[in-house]
Amino acid sequence: MTTRVAIVGGTGKLGAIIRDVVEASDDFEVAAILTSQSSLDELDGADLVVDASTPSVSVEVVRAATDRGINVLVGTSGWSAERIDRLRPTVADAGTGVVIIPNFSLGSVLGSALAAAAAPFFPSVEIVEAHRESKIDSPSGTAVRTAELIAAARSAVGPVESPHVDQRARGQQVASIPIHSLRRPGVVARQETVLSGPGETLAIVHDTVEPARAYSPGIALALAGARDAVGVVVGLDAFLDIGLRMPASRRGSSVDEGDVSGQVAQATGA
Repeated sequence: MTTRVAIVGGTGKLGAIIRDVVEASDDFEVAAILTSQSSLDELDGADLVVDASTPSVSVEVVRAATDRGINVLVGTSGWSAERIDRLRPTVADAGTGVVIIPNFSLGSVLGSALAAAAAPFFPSVEIVEAHRESKIDSPSGTAVRTAELIAAARSAVGPVESPHVDQRARGQQVASIPIHSLRRPGVVARQETVLSGPGETLAIVHDTVEPARAYSPGIALALAGARDAVGVVVGLDAFLDIGLRMPASRRGSSVDEGDVSGQVAQATGA
């Protein structure tokens, strides 16, 4: 049975890529394309809502979908851990699923996983992320997610060493990790996680060069997972068997009911 998808923000850059993935699939079809001027009543009749709007609109989109008993795939930035925690009871009461993906790039997810795996072995960790000047929020959702994974991985050894964080130039702290955000033309998305210890530094860098090609496999994976998800799921890694020592506390908190990791691998060829 084909899943009818309503895409909020479907005329934007990310929304257009999502629309192309949906239209190329035999399992999904576009039921509605919503813009900032559209009424959320246009979600009626959809089997799945995909949110590619803006941080200020995203909460209303998720609320409107869950009120209608429709699962949601969120590709919009701005969903902090606190905001996600406030969402969990609502989703549980509605009996729906909300999948929140900070980054659809498989390489980005792997980069964050590598950083989390390495983090317990280095006392100092900082993140530098860069996006085009039109990106509204900072730090990016990917950087926030990476910092949270690192903090969870370091639960046994404690916070990272972050001297002089009282100075604004030292960046914004997320889970004790300083994040530095660049917004400039000539870049799509770039993140560097710098881990330092006595006498050495490890840098994990991910660059997005062609968004459509970088995001499409992850979007297909997330669509398949969101269709059947129950509860709140955070991160594309929930649908991947990465094979690294991921922080159990964070992976467990990403899913309210059951582990959906890998359930859609066959559908996407992953």
